[in-house]
Amino acid sequence: MDTQPVLAPAIDASASVMCQLLSPEGDPLGAALYLPQNVGTPQLQEIVNQLLHNEEKLPYAFYVGDEELSVQLGAYMRQKNANVEVTLRIVCQPQALFRIRPVNRCSATIAGHTEAVIAVSFSPDGKSLASGSGDTNVRFWDLSTQTPLFTCKGHKNWVLCIAWSPDGKQLVSGSKSGELILWDPKTGNQLGTPLMGHRKWITAVSWEPVHLQSPCRRFVSASKDGDARIWDVTTRKCIISLTGHTSSVTCVKWGGDGLIYTGSQDCLIKVWETSQGKLVKTLKGHGHWVNSLALSTEYVLRTGAYDHTGKTFSTAEEMKEAALVRYKKMRGNAPERLVSGSDDFTMFLWEPTISKQPKARMTGHQKLVNHVYFSPDGQWLASASFDKSVKLWNGITGKFVAAFRGHVADVYQISWSADSRLLLSGSKDSTLKIWDIRTHKLKMDLPGHADEVYTVDWSPDGEKVASGGKDRVLKLWMN
Repeated sequence: MDTQPVLAPAIDASASVMCQLLSPEGDPLGAALYLPQNVGTPQLQEIVNQLLHNEEKLPYAFYVGDEELSVQLGAYMRQKNANVEVTLRIVCQPQALFRIRPVNRCSATIAGHTEAVIAVSFSPDGKSLASGSGDTNVRFWDLSTQTPLFTCKGHKNWVLCIAWSPDGKQLVSGSKSGELILWDPKTGNQLGTPLMGHRKWITAVSWEPVHLQSPCRRFVSASKDGDARIWDVTTRKCIISLTGHTSSVTCVKWGGDGLIYTGSQDCLIKVWETSQGKLVKTLKGHGHWVNSLALSTEYVLRTGAYDHTGKTFSTAEEMKEAALVRYKKMRGNAPERLVSGSDDFTMFLWEPTISKQPKARMTGHQKLVNHVYFSPDGQWLASASFDKSVKLWNGITGKFVAAFRGHVADVYQISWSADSRLLLSGSKDSTLKIWDIRTHKLKMDLPGHADEVYTVDWSPDGEKVASGGKDRVLKLWMN
């Protein structure tokens, strides 16, 4: 027997819809086109690849407003009762060629730290992992055997932040006593004496991008003493002090254009040039402490020359060139964007090289915004708040897209999968959660920690997630 499914009224293939295909920034990809109503995403992929003369066919997702187009044009027009006379504006977002599967199980619970784990971070190539703890130690972990590799002693107080150099050759850690220590990840040895200068604890560190300098030589540290300092790792000296904030500097980012951004409890964000440390501009808008800064290019700055293909480099120059190609490709013609999250429950989206005025003010959180983070492709922006929610925003316009609810306590930290399709969050409620960006739904619930989860990181190669918290253990999660 012929079991024909009952279909919606047949689509009239002869009727057409006037469509304007747009880049994520909102620029037309060409002239508006009359497209048949039976055109769906496969045909749109073809059209966009032809319009852009892509030699290698790229996958795209298509959005009308903030909703993904998943049906044929005619079906969409009927669902929305849309006027066929009005041009349909379709945003074409390039997708990563590779796909990352969500992690779904804890593959190892590694004891070793004797106090809370405050920071975890994968190396730029995703092959190594480091952690910092309240027990004053930094640890490196062997990911193949899932066991501790080196315990690095040298700090006198809690290790509050750690950062890998984007060439993967060094790790810097900052402590509650205000000293910074450099470590060799291959041996676990301390490189020289601690870098002293800050009078209070270190809140954040950020390295100069490898496409600007290879091997990596400079990094910037932010401190509760109100200053940020640029250090040269070869001379082991502070070469520039960035002074001007009147309160604790809570966050710092070294941008791809060579500018440094600092956020402070004085409610201001300052932009600095890095040859002499001159203040370029001050970004005003927040009514309370600035807690977190993120750059639209952050993922390529963090990973430098390394991508999902696992390619290795024989010289520093080769690495610098590869990193520059990746940075330029990711940034395109658009300026680097900055987002700030604050105790005033709001976020601002900035284009600091273009204007001192924010591009968008993002409201909706009911409590302080603790962490903000752009997706690797720069298309999305996620925010974590003490209101127990994670929110998703358009990374280009700042427009609200979705709220992810499921945590039952403060959300402390978020991290993205390398393909920008999944978002990870860690919470005071002792769980990690993975959210699907396309469906805006919870993809995976990962309980297992015995107490608050302070820190999470998704490895740049997409294979693993690491988490740490109050229960003193490091957990590795795999798919």
